[in-house]
Amino acid sequence: MNTVLNRREFIKKTSAAAMATMGMGAPLAGLLTSCERGKIPSTADSVILLFMAGGMAHTETFDPKKYTPFRKGMESKEVLSTFPSIPTALDGVHFSEGLESIAGVMDKGTLIRSYVAADLGHILHTRHQYHFHTCYEPPQSVVVPHLGSWISKELGPLNPVIPSFINIGQRFSVGEGEELKAFHSAGFLGSEHGPFLIPDPSAGLDSVRPPIGMSTKRFESRNRLYHDLISASSMGEFGSDYQKESLKRSMEQAYILLNSPEAKAFDLSLEPKESYDKYNTGKFGLGCLLAKRLVNQGARYITVTSEYEPFMGWDTHDNGHTRLKDMKKLIDSPIAQLIKDLDQSGKLDRTLVIVASEFSRDMLTEGRPGLKVKDQVEVPDKIDDLKNYGMHRHFTDGCSMLMFGGGIKSGYVYGKTADERPCKSIEKPIKIDRIHQTVYHALGIDPETNYEIEQRPFYTTPDGHGKVEFDLLKS
Repeated sequence: MNTVLNRREFIKKTSAAAMATMGMGAPLAGLLTSCERGKIPSTADSVILLFMAGGMAHTETFDPKKYTPFRKGMESKEVLSTFPSIPTALDGVHFSEGLESIAGVMDKGTLIRSYVAADLGHILHTRHQYHFHTCYEPPQSVVVPHLGSWISKELGPLNPVIPSFINIGQRFSVGEGEELKAFHSAGFLGSEHGPFLIPDPSAGLDSVRPPIGMSTKRFESRNRLYHDLISASSMGEFGSDYQKESLKRSMEQAYILLNSPEAKAFDLSLEPKESYDKYNTGKFGLGCLLAKRLVNQGARYITVTSEYEPFMGWDTHDNGHTRLKDMKKLIDSPIAQLIKDLDQSGKLDRTLVIVASEFSRDMLTEGRPGLKVKDQVEVPDKIDDLKNYGMHRHFTDGCSMLMFGGGIKSGYVYGKTADERPCKSIEKPIKIDRIHQTVYHALGIDPETNYEIEQRPFYTTPDGHGKVEFDLLKS
């Protein structure tokens, strides 16, 4: 028997095998909920998640405590906030210095000060990011869909040319790259609902072009070949017909975008210079600009991330104060400008904007009070060097989050943390299942939405127990 495969057969088999590793082996048995779509009136059409990957300290950003300036020989236990507080547009509500622009637009949104991250044992950023974006604790027996994928599946595109789920700013060639990929997936919902990845917003147009050096004719030829391979592949061996059709639709959507005038939305060079300069603080700022352009063209769900790279950005295992000073410069103006621009264009009313992080940070506590986990950084009892001044340990019991537009209350503060260490949530603690279900509710997605996977119902939140937090929504 000839065991040598020709090139076409090899690609066919390896393509199908790859589909199986992406969670495509699970058939989608059908929507189980008996509720009819449309019973929940929506207050939002689109979502923009601005994700501060790496752990944004609440006491250094949106929930400042007593300010203790640096001095050699100071005790670590004295340090609650390393920045003085500044006023916001809300009377009596303060932010940390360096966030003046966001402070100026807080009359347009809600400040959550009592988000509580999950207990997942030894803290790893990607485990908590997986939980934040999917609402499910890893590991799972199936590939769990991302929040953006659920939204794409249930609502479909606003503009059939623009991808429903777009992820901006995260590379997958940095530390924990495979773990990051684990939750950037539509899982059993199908490839067409997976993220359209744009690692660098300044090169966003490259994401919808053929590779450099490839002619249009050659690209079209390859596209036809790939389509034929999928159609001819024996998906029953590796996955369902549903997944095969979903993969074909995802390729067709990409091809339609390539040849569409809407592709110009990805080209930041077309933005007026005055507007471009307001956002241009770096990759994150330009990601906010790209998000604005894409929402204006009908994008359904967008994540813009400051990017998770171990020991960089918000992952402040050292130099916490100086690192946050730089990070605030990257995010303050673009986030505020995004809110202003969406408000001015009339888009904010129907666009839900969220600013969040996987957890917070503290000088002393790793984990949460009463459930401390292994320390991942050594903090001296006395601080003699500026590099030890700041929040260097992971803290999960009190985190801040901002929400704007899309039916969210304006000028509202939800929850409270203690003013003294441990600065944990002491009023209205809220967890990720309530956040997700509140987002779904704003979009008009029924809380009972589920699919039968591996002969059991799989809900948008674990076992369908997530509840809407109506206190965050306008009445």
